[in-house]
Amino acid sequence: MGGHFDISKLQARIKELDEQINDDKLWQDFEKANSLNKEYANLKKTLDNYNSLNEQLKILKVFQKDLSEDEVNKEINDLYIKITELEKLIHLNGPYDNLNCYLEIHPGAGGTESCDWANMLLRMYERFCEKNNFVYDVIYENKGDEAGIKAVSILIKGNMAYGYLKNESGVHRLVRISPFDSNKRRHTSFASVTVTPEFTTTPNIEINEADLKIDVFHSSGAGGQSVNTSNSAVRITHLPSKIVVNCQNERSQLKNKELAIKILKSKLYEKYLSEEEKKINSLKDTSKNIEFGNQIRNYILEPYKLVKDNRSDYESNDPEKILDGDILEMLEFNIKKIVK
Repeated sequence: MGGHFDISKLQARIKELDEQINDDKLWQDFEKANSLNKEYANLKKTLDNYNSLNEQLKILKVFQKDLSEDEVNKEINDLYIKITELEKLIHLNGPYDNLNCYLEIHPGAGGTESCDWANMLLRMYERFCEKNNFVYDVIYENKGDEAGIKAVSILIKGNMAYGYLKNESGVHRLVRISPFDSNKRRHTSFASVTVTPEFTTTPNIEINEADLKIDVFHSSGAGGQSVNTSNSAVRITHLPSKIVVNCQNERSQLKNKELAIKILKSKLYEKYLSEEEKKINSLKDTSKNIEFGNQIRNYILEPYKLVKDNRSDYESNDPEKILDGDILEMLEFNIKKIVK
């Protein structure tokens, strides 16, 4: 399993987490305690699978000669399933993979066409969440003038949410016959996706109120379960970094401001880790333009059907299925193939 799996390092980390979790002082910070507890459970599951696999291999070697061909094939098939599960756990062992995540979508140039494409991507991720027991909340949504969305930000909660979705950051390209073109011509649209971990703690991040430009405005989309009818939506611009955060999920302006500050801290902490400590090679890439040549994945509906990821070479001839949220296979393939 190469450099991805170090059993002694895994055991040492489990022991370290066990000591931290059993420290009563830790539970004074519930979010941190919950995060460490999730990491412990995932690492323990990996170790248990590894030990079970080893034990099964030893038994198969001893009794192989006494088993029928069908029995051997059954054991081999069972081993294959366990190896696949272990491999997935190993590749989801990143330091932030167990965290929830913020997923943002912005259309590229192209007006209504690109706004509609951004909305198609939003539906894809929402359907993925619904099919795989992830919970999502729409934090901010800016509707397009005619169709689709100009911007959207959602919080995705669930086991390994960031681990599964981290490779979605980048430019996504769509080729199709435009439903907005009366001449039925083929159009190319672009949208960018950004995935950021929801850090439970953000040490070394201090925000100076003087560095913030805070705007309040009327919600233009569905904030969570209902429409927000007051001027409670909040936009915070962090002037030194130029990071902009929008939030309209809560009913009160104060709560939206608190959530926006929390998201801002996650983004600034991500930036800190990437630039100062180099613990994250690239959690997101906003340096590239949302245009041809920069895309990480192509979704082609015309003149043929194909979805291809340009980093892992994953391919599917069923883009409709992908766009309906059946992306788990692609995500798991990319987790193994794309090295951050």
